[in-house]
Amino acid sequence: MRTLCSSTLIGEFFIIGFAGLVAMKDPGLSMTTVWTVSGVAMFLCLLLCGLVTRPGGVALGWALQIALIASGFVVPTMFFMGAVFAALWWASVHYGRKIEEAKARFAARTDSSAPDAA
Repeated sequence: MRTLCSSTLIGEFFIIGFAGLVAMKDPGLSMTTVWTVSGVAMFLCLLLCGLVTRPGGVALGWALQIALIASGFVVPTMFFMGAVFAALWWASVHYGRKIEEAKARFAARTDSSAPDAA
């Protein structure tokens, strides 16, 4: 799960950076505000790469997905991109857990079939 979720988060890191570049062109937003919000979100993406397997890591990832979709109120394209990354996040969590379960079953089967060293 960690690899899939981290890959999604790294992709989001770049998308948030590009959205910050687009948001800078909005005359109603200061550059400081845009890069403070974008920088915090980008840092959170990197931080979550390491926290995704810890308790609450997936929930924080979902909060980031909601924030990414909500950023569509500033950069309308982010409604679409946020939805795409929310779907990728769901798939990463869902299939990542299935892969971990399969690995655990395989390891248990392999360990039980190994001869005992006497």
